[in-house]
Amino acid sequence: MCISVLNKHDHDTSTEAARRRVSSAGRITPGVELIVADDEGRPLPTGATGEIWLRTRATIIGYYRNPEGTAAEFTNGFWKSGDLGYVDDRGYLFIVDRKKDMIITGGFNVYAVEVEAALSEHPAVMMSAVVGVPHADWGEAVHAEVILRQDITTSTDQLIDHVKARLGGYKAPKTIKFVDELPLSPVGKVLRRQVKERYWGGRDRRI
Repeated sequence: MCISVLNKHDHDTSTEAARRRVSSAGRITPGVELIVADDEGRPLPTGATGEIWLRTRATIIGYYRNPEGTAAEFTNGFWKSGDLGYVDDRGYLFIVDRKKDMIITGGFNVYAVEVEAALSEHPAVMMSAVVGVPHADWGEAVHAEVILRQDITTSTDQLIDHVKARLGGYKAPKTIKFVDELPLSPVGKVLRRQVKERYWGGRDRRI
């Protein structure tokens, strides 16, 4: 069922806060219980990012003939969506990233989609994929593969500085590789998992 709605009234661009909410998934619909949980399953306060858990009369109680999957992804009737997000002080739901796409670098959480969005604001960037790559000291380091637009040039240092100015130093890519193509799904979505596999192949740990 539909868990949130951004209605006509919500498409307001008169203020900066209103424009930001247009990028949200809307407000929670009646009949839906939604919590944002930490890694221990505890509800987080307003504005804090965590995993989105859902419970409704339309939510399944588990996976057919898959008790392991059911145990891993269902708790007290809540389905753990695997999506990371937060709810703001007006009740708008923001989807930040997939939990499996979160990069943990030196103890800090970095969301791949946030870094990709910052990169896409640069006029030279057509498409990017941000992943965590192995790092001896930090566990993971933020890395980006970038496709540039035709006839527009830039350097890796310029792109890194561009992201730093928007997100801060620890979220900016430590390395960037310019590529001619990225692996895409049939609907054109970048397959980060395949990009990440290039750097983690043959390792026991992926974080």
